[in-house]
Amino acid sequence: MSAADWETVIGLEIHAQLSTRSKIFSGAASSYGARPNVHASLVDLGYPGVLPVLNGEAVRMAVKLGLAIDATVARTSVFARKNYFYPDLPKGYQISQYELPIVAQGALDIILEDGTRKRIGITRAHLEEDAGKSLHEGLPGVSGIDLNRAGTPLIEIVSEPELRSAKEAVVYMKKVHTLVRYLEICDGNMQEGSFRCDANVSVRKYGAPAFGTRAEIKNLNSFRYVEKAILFEVSRQIDILESGGRIVQETRLYDADKGETRSMRTKEEANDYRYFPDPDLLPVVLTEEFIAQIRASLPELPDQKALRFAAQYGLSAYDAGVLTASRELAAYYEEVAREVPGEPKLAANWVMGELAASLNKDGLDIATSRLSAANLASLLRRIADQTISGKIAKEVFEAIWSSGQSADAIIEEQGLRQITDTGAIERVIDEVMAKNPAQLADYRSGKDKLFGFFVGQVMKATGGKANPAELNKLLKTKLAG
Repeated sequence: MSAADWETVIGLEIHAQLSTRSKIFSGAASSYGARPNVHASLVDLGYPGVLPVLNGEAVRMAVKLGLAIDATVARTSVFARKNYFYPDLPKGYQISQYELPIVAQGALDIILEDGTRKRIGITRAHLEEDAGKSLHEGLPGVSGIDLNRAGTPLIEIVSEPELRSAKEAVVYMKKVHTLVRYLEICDGNMQEGSFRCDANVSVRKYGAPAFGTRAEIKNLNSFRYVEKAILFEVSRQIDILESGGRIVQETRLYDADKGETRSMRTKEEANDYRYFPDPDLLPVVLTEEFIAQIRASLPELPDQKALRFAAQYGLSAYDAGVLTASRELAAYYEEVAREVPGEPKLAANWVMGELAASLNKDGLDIATSRLSAANLASLLRRIADQTISGKIAKEVFEAIWSSGQSADAIIEEQGLRQITDTGAIERVIDEVMAKNPAQLADYRSGKDKLFGFFVGQVMKATGGKANPAELNKLLKTKLAG
């Protein structure tokens, strides 16, 4: 039996930290990066006698997500206490939602590698508070507790177990990442932990009606780790089953240094947490007017924008998907396209090509690009009006990127204007033909491949400035004799 006989079953629980200024049940700041415990209020610390007060902005953001994934937004939802002990959870319970979440039964479409579209169901999305953080730094064997993160608002987005490979899981997670940033409800910063996921992974024989026993891999905070952790876990489970063993339902952690998952604890069931409605919080009741106001405020969503880009700019579905991966990138592309009328594909190629490569090389994103959309557009206009060739444009781009000068300034300073004067190009062709009589004779005797040689020689003689279209046309006539 081989791995091909086994089907992978994956469900993701994505935790997105909501971009509210204060925490979900207290007025303490939810900002990242402060000294340990300076943003921990008495409510977050679970002091006797304190009462939680629900952050209305967190509710609004949850509804926004629910509407964007075409889910049912509960008119009444309830907060519960989820009881468990962690050193960084001083109350001894987490306030979350269980039986009556604010969002349920939604879906997102993803595009697979082969271009097919697959709909992934979203079971629920519920509001909850985050726990604190244990710090294992400093003295060996000594841990510290930072409760700055305790009480920060989360929306936990739980998918149906409909993902069938590590790559599908990553595509889905990226789609959710894009969506929450479009909605401006989460900054998506994975390094800071504001967007992370737990992956529930199991395997079963193809055709088997029941799911296998699952393992939950906790706190994956990069797309690469999600893929690597799932691939390792699938291989581990298949090896165990094929050697006659059985899978234990458990919680596991991914060790990025070793590239493997390891057991953390046996997996709790819902009844282990002893959920019960929080007696200090009233049910959340939403009016139709409130929901309608939020629906009216929704931005153009990623799928809608991609469809518009394909129709308006004549782009492929793939290109439209890449260019709408973030609101910032989409806005940048649209500004370039507006500045270079009639050349949307040229704009797309440069944004996805040279610009993306330079951003990646320097570890930048579109918001911190060294090249403004207006400056890139000025370069593309010079390609469109044949002032420079595409090849020279790449040299100009590199100069703009490193110096910050305008395209026109660099073209003038370095004398890079394309030669479009047919008389000037003809004179260079004549000189090249005169200097290479043997190659000319061979070409005229049927060795057509030498055409490229003559193109290269003319380009060399003109410093790459001869207009390629004019050069090819004139050269064919001249070489024909």
